[in-house]
Amino acid sequence: MTILERIDELRKERGWSVNNLALEAMLTQSTLNNLYMRNAEPKLSTLRALCGAFGITLAQFFAFEEEGETDGELNRRIAALTDEQKEALLVILRSFK
Repeated sequence: MTILERIDELRKERGWSVNNLALEAMLTQSTLNNLYMRNAEPKLSTLRALCGAFGITLAQFFAFEEEGETDGELNRRIAALTDEQKEALLVILRSFK
């Protein structure tokens, strides 16, 4: 999976358009459009902004290659939750012993 494919995967999990992602990451839409049109890898500062919008770290962004299928899906789904949903999930997880 390429970096752009990973960005698309995370974007689509959240139901965001490219414009929504640009707004969430506080980037211009032309910045993202240029990445896609040129099939280029983003600068580190752009990737950090994108990770911030997704609510994940750079390490989590690149961890998809190292995780097992179940762990990867779980991490992606958790990252896509709102803060309120994460808190609710944490309450549920704490109930398991």
